[in-house]
Amino acid sequence: MTSQIRIMRAVLDDLYQSPTLLLVLTTLFWAGNVIAGQLALGEITPLQLVLFRWVGVLLILWPLYAGEVRKHWPIARPRIGRIIVTSVSGFTLFNILFYWGSETTSAVNIGILQGSIPVFTMIGAFFFLGVRAGFVQLIGVGITLIGVVLVASGGSPLDLLQLQINQGDLLMLIACFLYAAYTVMLVGRPAMPDTVFFTLLATVSALTALPPAIIEFFVAENYSWPTLQGWLLVIYVAVFPSWLAQLFFLRGVDLIGPGRAGVYANLVPVFAAAMAVGLLGQPFETYHAVAIVAVIGGIALAQNAPRPREATGRG
Repeated sequence: MTSQIRIMRAVLDDLYQSPTLLLVLTTLFWAGNVIAGQLALGEITPLQLVLFRWVGVLLILWPLYAGEVRKHWPIARPRIGRIIVTSVSGFTLFNILFYWGSETTSAVNIGILQGSIPVFTMIGAFFFLGVRAGFVQLIGVGITLIGVVLVASGGSPLDLLQLQINQGDLLMLIACFLYAAYTVMLVGRPAMPDTVFFTLLATVSALTALPPAIIEFFVAENYSWPTLQGWLLVIYVAVFPSWLAQLFFLRGVDLIGPGRAGVYANLVPVFAAAMAVGLLGQPFETYHAVAIVAVIGGIALAQNAPRPREATGRG
C-alpha cells in the first residue's frame, strides 16, 4: 500500500509540473460542461445549477483547506475586493450566462465560441499587463476570429451586418469575455497555494450565486426543484469542470502565464463538438468544421507568443 501511495504521489507531482497535460485535461472537463448544459434543459434551471455546483465544490474544499484559508487570510484580506471581482467574473456570471446560452444554442456552437477566450485574453493582457503580441500571434488571433464569426453568424457572416445573431451565441460571447477578464486578473493574485485561493473564489461564487437563485425561487412561475438527472449533473460539474478543471487551470496559468494558458481553450471546440455529435446527436455543419480548423489553427501560431513577466506576476 505504501509503494502504491508513493507511485500515486509521483504521478500527481509529474502532472502538476506539466502545463500541457493540466490544460488539456482542463479543456476536456470544460467540454463536458458544454454537454452538461444541454442535458440540464428541463432538469435544473441555470441559476440552480450555478448555485448548487459551487455549494458542492465548497463541500469538497472546506473540509480539506479551511485551516489553510484561515492561515492565509491576512494575505487575502487586503485584496478581498479584487478576489470578489475575479470570482464573480470567472465563476458566477460566466456560468450563469453559459447555462442561459445553452437554452437557445447548440453544444457545438458553445464549444466553438469558447475559442474566443484566448482572443479576449490576449487583448486584456496587452491593455492591462503590457504583454505585446507578435506578428505571428496576431495572425493566429485573426484566424481564430474567423472561426468565431462563422459560428456566431450560423455560417453566414454577412448576417452580422444586420445584427442577426442567435441570443444564446451572444450570451456565450459575453461569458467568454468575462472569463478572459478572470484569466487576466489571475496575474498578481495573492501569493498563496492554488487550493487556498480557489477555495476563496469558490466561496465568493457560492455567496454571489445565492441572491439570483432566491429571486428565481420567489418570482419564477411553476418553480420546481431539480430532477434526479439535475442533481447528478450538479455532482458532475462540481467535481470536474469546477473543482479539478479550475485547479488545473490556475496551475497552468502559474506555469506559463494567462496568454499562453488561454490558448488551450481552443481545444474545447474539438472535444465539445465530438461529444455533442456522439452523445447528443446534434448536427455538425460544414461551417462548423471550417470554424474548428480556424480556431485550432490559433494554437500553433499563438504558441509563438512572447513570454514576458506574465507568468510570474503574482505578488
